[in-house]
Amino acid sequence: MNITPYEAMAKLSLPDDQRERLAAQMRRLADSFAALEAADTENVEPLVTVLPLRNVLREDEARQIVSRETLLRGAPEQYDGYFQVPKTIE
Repeated sequence: MNITPYEAMAKLSLPDDQRERLAAQMRRLADSFAALEAADTENVEPLVTVLPLRNVLREDEARQIVSRETLLRGAPEQYDGYFQVPKTIE
């Protein structure tokens, strides 16, 4: 039984009928990539999308929703306007 290069790369051991079918599929896949590599893309701008999309999000606006004092009121411990937590790194 001869192991194909594709089987060796994938570390597979397949029965003969599956081996031939998989080898044919891998050859078609490799041929497809070769055709893509042959395409001339020298003066082609890269695209993120082929659709004419634009950013429809709103502008960010900084705003204070809850005051620091209100948030710190529920803290078990605080120091100098910040939450105080146990030391985690020695």
